[in-house]
Amino acid sequence: MSRISKLLSNHGVDLSWQEAAYQDFHEHPELSGFESETADRIQKHLASFDCEVIPNVGGYGIVAIFRNGEGPVALMRADFDGLPVKEVTGVPFASTRMRPHDGVNVPVMHACGHDVHVTALLGACAILNERRDAWGGTFIALFQPSEENSQGANKMVAGGLVDLIPRPDVCFGQHVVPGPAGTVMTMPGGALAACDSIEIRIQGRSAHGSMPHNSIDPTFVAAMIVVRLQGIVGREVSPEDFAVISVGTLESGNTNNTIPASARLVLNCRFYNDKVKHKVYRAIERVVRGECLASGIAEDPVIEYFAHGDLTDNTPEVFATVRPVFNDVFGPDSVDAYRWTASEDFPSIPKAFNSPYLYWTVGVTPRDLWNEATEKDRVAFDVPANHMGNFLPDYEPTMRATTTAAAAAVLTYLEAP
Repeated sequence: MSRISKLLSNHGVDLSWQEAAYQDFHEHPELSGFESETADRIQKHLASFDCEVIPNVGGYGIVAIFRNGEGPVALMRADFDGLPVKEVTGVPFASTRMRPHDGVNVPVMHACGHDVHVTALLGACAILNERRDAWGGTFIALFQPSEENSQGANKMVAGGLVDLIPRPDVCFGQHVVPGPAGTVMTMPGGALAACDSIEIRIQGRSAHGSMPHNSIDPTFVAAMIVVRLQGIVGREVSPEDFAVISVGTLESGNTNNTIPASARLVLNCRFYNDKVKHKVYRAIERVVRGECLASGIAEDPVIEYFAHGDLTDNTPEVFATVRPVFNDVFGPDSVDAYRWTASEDFPSIPKAFNSPYLYWTVGVTPRDLWNEATEKDRVAFDVPANHMGNFLPDYEPTMRATTTAAAAAVLTYLEAP
């Protein structure tokens, strides 16, 4: 048993407060860009530790710097925004919040598990704060808002993060996902997909619904674009590669008897390879312009890219260093990860420092439910997943694993005194 495994199996730090903290975060979620109350709660917890707290980094971002003599610098990040999702878990601490979103009031929920992430990182802070006898160097806990809209990490960087903290020798992040609760899943290389969203605006010509020959119908053009987009992945991307083009929004018109003047589409795209990504984007633009030309639209369509997320590409050397420690700490619950088609803005943080990194996932599904769904080959149907209103981690094994994994990864790089 390694020194880290021995320490974390009997660290002696009281973490009983985590359950109440988790339920508090879960019950009071906030949407991306509006996380003021959550930031205040985090700072109140950090006030009990011996660390330097820097708030309001690029918005509501927070960093806590734990210094313990000379040595390496390790950073661990947690995100803390919620989603416009109605909670249907039925637990006593379920969110009932309604908040403005795109001009209307919507329900808000921690449907992605960020409440777990922030509580786990606070738990890791408690362990490293009280067990300074077991490590040396600098530990940085970074609490990031606005992950769901892919803006938080870049805003923290733009807000001066690089000048506010020591350069990390290594960066870490984690995310809870469906899987046996308490299972820690790691892999080298591309672990989460790169992503972009694309807004397309088409200018047609309006006419009365009874006189379609007087129009250039942008709804028809948009519909043909949607159909043609489906052929890009199926016919232009090798079956050995991965690509996703999803049409999330298609808007045109306001009444039943008028052909509208314009249409709007919003796409979401995912990739594990930049070469494939650029090929697909060229094809998307070709299809959009070609369909506009085929319908006689003279005005160029407007094509704008946003919500960019880099490929989460785990550094092989960091994986090779941390994975044996996870194996020692978690035993058979340290397993290989599979590529996840979700995307993250986490890589923007290590990229800003040119630091290596590792990002892993942790299972949250009650094991009896997972085993039953697996046996019936019904995981996708019976197991609640991220962004669903019934997503609720199995608390004890999930919190123990996420807290321990965060501490273990950081301690791997912080030298024993």
